[in-house]
Amino acid sequence: MAAPKRGRSASAQSKPGRSLALILIAIVALTGGMFASGHKTPRLGIDLAGGTSITLKAKADQGSAINKANMDTAVDIMNRRVNGLGVSEAEVQTQGDDNIIVNIPKGTNSKEAQEQVGTTAKLYFRPVLASEPSGAATQSPSPSASSGASSSPKPGASPSSSASSKEKASSSGSPSPTATATSQGRAVTDALKAGSTPSPSGSASGKPSPTPSASKGSGSGTDTSKLQAQYAALDCTKPTDRAKAGKNAKPGDTIVACGQNDKVWYKYLLGPAGVDGTEVKKAQAVFDTQGASGWQVQMTFTKSGADKFADVTGQLAKNQQPQNEFGIVLDGEVVSSPFVRQAITGGQAEISGSFKQEEAQSLANMLSYGALPLSFQEQSVTTVTAALGGEQLHAGLLAGAIGLALVVIYLVVYYRGLSVVAMASLLVSAILTYLIMTLLGPAINFALNLPAVCGAIVAIGITADSFIVYFERIRDEIREGRSLRPAVERAWPRARRTILVSDFVSFLAAAVLFVVTVGKVQGFAFTLGLTTLLDVVVVFFFTKPLMTVLARRKFFAEGHKWSGLDPKGLGAKPPLRRTRRPAGPAGPVDPKEA
Repeated sequence: MAAPKRGRSASAQSKPGRSLALILIAIVALTGGMFASGHKTPRLGIDLAGGTSITLKAKADQGSAINKANMDTAVDIMNRRVNGLGVSEAEVQTQGDDNIIVNIPKGTNSKEAQEQVGTTAKLYFRPVLASEPSGAATQSPSPSASSGASSSPKPGASPSSSASSKEKASSSGSPSPTATATSQGRAVTDALKAGSTPSPSGSASGKPSPTPSASKGSGSGTDTSKLQAQYAALDCTKPTDRAKAGKNAKPGDTIVACGQNDKVWYKYLLGPAGVDGTEVKKAQAVFDTQGASGWQVQMTFTKSGADKFADVTGQLAKNQQPQNEFGIVLDGEVVSSPFVRQAITGGQAEISGSFKQEEAQSLANMLSYGALPLSFQEQSVTTVTAALGGEQLHAGLLAGAIGLALVVIYLVVYYRGLSVVAMASLLVSAILTYLIMTLLGPAINFALNLPAVCGAIVAIGITADSFIVYFERIRDEIREGRSLRPAVERAWPRARRTILVSDFVSFLAAAVLFVVTVGKVQGFAFTLGLTTLLDVVVVFFFTKPLMTVLARRKFFAEGHKWSGLDPKGLGAKPPLRRTRRPAGPAGPVDPKEA
């Protein structure tokens, strides 16, 4: 039984080069994959590279539950909304069951992306019953109002109005003309009204407008007096009023809302929603190269949305301003209020006005991605400049370098020659960690943030602790009087068990932390878990085989005083020897001597 066991031990000692070769092959393969991917450095997180990180918490809406399907849909919509602005490398991902993290890297459009991501309520098209600049001395809408209308132009709520369009409208005293429907059946409408605007109590034609409850599209049972009071009291220049106007309203309600254009706030009385934002199949900003419309927003509706939109616009086209307008309402705010001159059929429409490219793109994104299956509450917004991120990275790397230097000094002073093994193992672990983190960037969008750097720093101590456990087991064997080669092999099973238990506890803590935390703390947990697994790989496939190789070298095998394995310095016992009694003459043996 003893001979086969010695044979297996000898075989294990004679082939440590296989494990060392395997580590070398792994490093070469990972390096090749890094260059093939085109990413030579780890992807930095938002706190190191600079940008904005937004945490949104989902809230259950009427008829919408917080589940994986709805969360994934919301992530997809938000991701397309941010990327639609041309923001490169933006990240939108779920955290936990009801949180979404949006990381917007530094860039010219990051602020606009942040605003659009924060606008997470549903999108509706509502008919305009009355509107006016907020703060003006007006009467509440009533059927007895006179036909006197203000001669000053009122642009629409969309931010795309330009001075030229307003001046032209003011001089003419009439709205700017709208184009006719195109050959494809699309009607061209003007997003920004630029002309004589009636007071909310009358129409531009001098005919009295109906009360809200009698207006087209108003829901039955509408409390007219309450709406009149709300409309009269609404002052959209006050943030407190804007925060309440149009919020938490049902699609079938008649509501009051606010909208802004060129830093001027307007208040609106809006009828029940005629079209839901989910029925906008596609919207895009295009430049009119054949006409003088400039930038436009083209919309395509679903089949059901096309029918509803045709019905709504057909009714609106019969009215005078502002009751021939429909308000595009997002998160209770009117983002645009184009007017209609004829019914828009065919499921396609264009919104034109004095748009700039950025304004047209912004409105197109709202139309395309404005509808979400859930509503979200903004939990936190963290903005980090690139300079601050660089300072944090520098501080983190400096802290890691100081920690590593202290560990190396300790190893050199206490373990002397053995410190070479420890430092070589730390170097291999660092190389593997760097390569894997670099490859995980394009593979799973892993980003190295500041907590992740902290996890890597903590891992230095965990990795060094594994080497120390093994070294101390070897030194214990030498103290027992064994030579280095058997000491290396006898110490390994005991050290291996301790290392595995210690690393398992560290990995379990990292796994639990990763599951129960949200946000950047997961970066710490992920890095800690990854480096703990790499510690096991390095100790098994590099540190142990390297010690087996060095045990055959004279410097270590003979216990040089600078090797860290000097038997005298360790207080070793005399070598274990087996004594034999010389053979005596044949004959009976005295029992006393036996």
